[in-house]
Amino acid sequence: MIATARLLSVGLSDPLRPGAGSPQLRPLVVFRIDAADGLAGRGEAAPLEAYDGVSVERVTAALERHRQALSCLPEPADTVQLTQALAACRAADPLPQALAAVDLALWDLLGHRTGMPVHALLGVADPSPVALNATIGAVTPSEAAAEARGALAAGFSAFKVKVGTPDDRQRLMAVRDAAGPQALIRADANGAWDRLTAPERLRALSRFGIELFEEPVHGPAAAAALQRALPDAAVSLDESAGAALAGGARLCTALCLKISSSGGIAALVADAARARELGYEVYIASTLDGPLGIAAALHAAAAVAPDRHCGLATLDRFDRPAPAPLAAAGGYLNVPSGPGLGAGLIDWY
Repeated sequence: MIATARLLSVGLSDPLRPGAGSPQLRPLVVFRIDAADGLAGRGEAAPLEAYDGVSVERVTAALERHRQALSCLPEPADTVQLTQALAACRAADPLPQALAAVDLALWDLLGHRTGMPVHALLGVADPSPVALNATIGAVTPSEAAAEARGALAAGFSAFKVKVGTPDDRQRLMAVRDAAGPQALIRADANGAWDRLTAPERLRALSRFGIELFEEPVHGPAAAAALQRALPDAAVSLDESAGAALAGGARLCTALCLKISSSGGIAALVADAARARELGYEVYIASTLDGPLGIAAALHAAAAVAPDRHCGLATLDRFDRPAPAPLAAAGGYLNVPSGPGLGAGLIDWY
């Protein structure tokens, strides 16, 4: 197998957290595996240093080690050999963000070799569409209301709203008024609060009928303390999900899993199984992934069957001509049905 990596910087038309670490240019690394028979598999590394602390330089160094490991291995003809190839790459460098690119490329290659979509390789013949939430950034209340009305008209019934700013109440009130009483509203603080301030903030914002408080505090211990203090609030962990899984005990209501953080499709499916063993609900979201990452998350969702709406409707935040591949319809995304990860995805890059 011959593997190559290509770095891109893709413009964002709508950063989610202006002034708080959201980039204007999104780095993505496309990883390609070429087989001797002319087939190719493509994956994507999506590090986001402001979110996960992982630099592009660290990812490219790991991918070089993975490239060398793959050059010594036979081309995978089945899922067993695919798993063995991933294990060899993990031994060379365990960085999840880089392993995700290798994982995606190997699944894509195997899908093209067998003529099967990845979800079928995972044992799901006829996957259901994946329910999505719309994401509303840390914008003004009037802008939030306009975005909510637009998403509602497009068929969304769940809305994730960025909070952790002085005008949280006004923004959530605007979204609730625009979306109506039946809409699900999720408040994502990205760990903006600490143990002392979080209980008061959750109590104040609960009046808007919050479905889920996502990463209100950073870290498993702080989340567990918050959930104990407010047992009726649904607390989820996103940035801290990996640490929560490693702890081996249920600390809160739900975990948000991501292809990049887990280390690929196979790892995310395994993480979801482990999370449910511990008693968590699970759902899947994007780390501002490109189409290869979104497609991978959809195939993983087919196997996981998420418990809540997923945050995968993010491709429209890129500065790319419309329509984007994998466009949501009626608040849902269909799992790609073509061989591998799906057809036409690489043309976006």
